[in-house]
Amino acid sequence: MARRRFFVDAVRQSHAVLEGEDARHLRQVLRAEVGQQYEICDNQAVYLAEIEGFRKDEVLFRAIEELPVAVSPGRFTLLLALIKFDRFEWAIEKATELGVETIVPIETARSEKGLERAALKRLERWRKIARESSQQARRSRLPEIREPAAFAAAIRDASPHRYFLDEEPGVRPLAAALPSSRSASDAVSLLVGPEGGWTDAERTAALDAGWRGVSLGPLVLRAETAAMAGLAVLANAWLAGNLVDPAVEPPLS
Repeated sequence: MARRRFFVDAVRQSHAVLEGEDARHLRQVLRAEVGQQYEICDNQAVYLAEIEGFRKDEVLFRAIEELPVAVSPGRFTLLLALIKFDRFEWAIEKATELGVETIVPIETARSEKGLERAALKRLERWRKIARESSQQARRSRLPEIREPAAFAAAIRDASPHRYFLDEEPGVRPLAAALPSSRSASDAVSLLVGPEGGWTDAERTAALDAGWRGVSLGPLVLRAETAAMAGLAVLANAWLAGNLVDPAVEPPLS
């Protein structure tokens, strides 16, 4: 059974402190004891570490050795239209498990009014969800959850591979639109619309900005379902076509 992994703020001179809810869970629920071993991550490297003591709401760790980290097959950004928050939070959790690097909430013409303002108040909660999901998925880096962006700003994304999901007839399938050469350093962006889909003006603006309209098939999917299906296609395609040494992790920027 794999060891539990926890994110810590920093590892300094082989020592780290786990704080807050994770520390309370480890001590009160898992009944951790001094000398027990877990994995800790400082958002860069992963270490095998043992508990060396406790303080109030804190668990003290000593790093024993650095461990190899899993490498994402690509650098994926999900730009997801704002939808009802319970479904948006589900999407954050699952996108994190699928290895997304960045999540951007997008205000679109058909997004429910007022969601953008409310979303600003939820960023801390969303980042907590991403942290918990990252620990479960055994990631070595947390995804970035950005502040909401307007559609016009979102389509200025500079990734070389940009796809927006579209329900229009005749749109090319996502899997058929991918490049034949793919590497772990590639930046790939997926834009997913709200309930009701894109307006004609948004579709035209995305195409004019260099995005490629793609389809996931003839069935109408909920926004969060479409986002996860699209990310899964991208992650698997880049994994299969990865041309770099899997032991080398791509740069942060």
